[in-house]
Amino acid sequence: MTAKMKPGQHVLVSLRRMIASGELRDGERIAEIATAEALGVSRMPVRTALRALELEGLVIRLGARGYAARAPSQVQIGGAIEVRGVLEGLAARTIAARPLSPAEEIAFARCLERGDAIFAKGHLVNEDLEAFHDYNMQFHDLLIRGSGNPAIETALARNNHLPFASAAALALDWQDAEGEYRHLLAAHRQHHAVLDAIRARLPDEAEQIMRAHARAAVGSASVFKPAFV
Repeated sequence: MTAKMKPGQHVLVSLRRMIASGELRDGERIAEIATAEALGVSRMPVRTALRALELEGLVIRLGARGYAARAPSQVQIGGAIEVRGVLEGLAARTIAARPLSPAEEIAFARCLERGDAIFAKGHLVNEDLEAFHDYNMQFHDLLIRGSGNPAIETALARNNHLPFASAAALALDWQDAEGEYRHLLAAHRQHHAVLDAIRARLPDEAEQIMRAHARAAVGSASVFKPAFV
């Protein structure tokens, strides 16, 4: 499956995958022109993506020579993901301790309907990658805002500067469409499960599902397996 995303998102996802899988080695220089040609985009999306990846800790600036890959270790990625799970788990626990407002119920339901539509076909098409990214971010944003705790949002923003810590940090393998379908579908089902726990006013269950959800982001993604064996 070839990617059909906005050029900047396409470059971000591609470079994350290349760094996670070891295709781009630690310290290897990322040539702007060659990367743009290989990914079929102009230089501007590559430049923008490299700046974003620097904030995520996945590349380092080499001064006038551009950027080089900064391959994180399994311990670094695992630690950042664990922290995200704790923070998002706390957000889910907080929401589950009270009834959802009518507006929240509508917002969560409509969000999950967007996800249902992506997976209803039983497979992924090109446009689904962009659609999943937007739907996934909406769900996580609703969860964090719903907690009513600005400290959670602040802590997550800081943690998001660590490699693969953010819910937005997708690293997909477009050559394994079936595997990525299963991976993203599992994440979508966990969204449903945590909302079910929130509706049922089960704080412990809601928290544990979100913590497991964060860990699954790396554990189920085939693109990480070569780097972690």
